[in-house]
Amino acid sequence: MMADDAASARETVGTRNLEVHLLLEGIFMKYGYDFREYARASVKRRLQRSLEKAGLANLAQLQHRVLHDPAAFEILLRDLFVNVTEMFRDPGLFRAVRDALVPELSDRPHLKVWHAGCSSGEEVYSMAIILKEAGLLDRTQIYATDLDEAVLEQASRGVYPIDRVQEYTANYHEAGGAESFADYYMARYDSVIMDAILRDRVVFSTHNLVTDGAFGEMDVIFCRNVLIYFDRELQDRVVRLFLDSLSERGFLCLGSKESIRFATCAHEFERFHSEEKIYRKKPLTTPGGDSDAPAA
Repeated sequence: MMADDAASARETVGTRNLEVHLLLEGIFMKYGYDFREYARASVKRRLQRSLEKAGLANLAQLQHRVLHDPAAFEILLRDLFVNVTEMFRDPGLFRAVRDALVPELSDRPHLKVWHAGCSSGEEVYSMAIILKEAGLLDRTQIYATDLDEAVLEQASRGVYPIDRVQEYTANYHEAGGAESFADYYMARYDSVIMDAILRDRVVFSTHNLVTDGAFGEMDVIFCRNVLIYFDRELQDRVVRLFLDSLSERGFLCLGSKESIRFATCAHEFERFHSEEKIYRKKPLTTPGGDSDAPAA
């Protein structure tokens, strides 16, 4: 009897895995969104929440609904996207950016910064504030990209709930900010809007890390708490994408639980900051093997 129960459980798991596979394949073929190489455990959790909210019995029913009803797909898309962020999230990282990384950029005549998977934009404006206080914002172009068009729209408007300002202010000062955080936004009813000086330096656009190509000669790339949702093969491809998108000795900033350790191109980076996940692209080497820039 126990053997029969075990066999039944394996069959159930196998069927569910097949349903997940077919659903993700269907989404890719119908709508062009590719979640097939996202970490499967994370995808399953989000699909289960979608099932419960929709009151459906199984993923086969969900697949039928989203493939025949674009509105249902948009609802599912919100569940699959991960949009968790805040101003100066993980203040230690932004203090390291302020104290160690930004001085390395000060002698570059023009700067390009890419926030990949920018979500609703809070970390984009955090970096813009740091650059402004360092006197570098006027020569910087910031690119903020995400797959989710709805959060990009929110990010481009720079409007956030006023009840989060106290938390954002504390993060700002913990990250080394010495000015008044209130100087960077205007309060309006129950919201705040980020200063136009910051918003004007940012270009927001859609970009799919899974299917789109290199973004081009960036001095700094932020991609924080995104790679953890990809499987190992996709992580490897995305890290290579970042390497190809960085300028000579450009910087890559990842989330606290992320690493390039297992990427096939990991040897082409060096750890820039001992405590935070900040990496620097190694300099090119000459045919004789000597680098054209000093080691870090």
